[in-house]
Amino acid sequence: MTSGDTVTTFIRALELKDFGTACSLITDDCEYHNVPFAKVHGPEGLRSVLEPFLDRCGGVDWVVHHQVESGDVVMNERTDRFEMSGRWAELRVAGLFVLRDGKIAVWRDYFDQAQFTQAVSG
Repeated sequence: MTSGDTVTTFIRALELKDFGTACSLITDDCEYHNVPFAKVHGPEGLRSVLEPFLDRCGGVDWVVHHQVESGDVVMNERTDRFEMSGRWAELRVAGLFVLRDGKIAVWRDYFDQAQFTQAVSG
């Protein structure tokens, strides 16, 4: 599996809220950073941030517009969509993934915090 394939599989697992598969694709010390917010580490950190949020969503759809990879580095431009209270909230995101030994060791997402707050609050 290429680095890009790993990231694509990871994203699909998160869309399905399949945290077991998603966590199997990251390293034990993975650094996850939604850049406006605090960093977390490892599968437990990832779950502590994403699981409560995604559990509130009726649906999750991350549209990848562009994705490039160079060795162990993958970058993508996405629109992350979340169905909340019967409507879809959208957020433009740029993501950076760095892999080590075939697993995601660093995941950083860059987005506008004000847009995120507005999108999820309606």
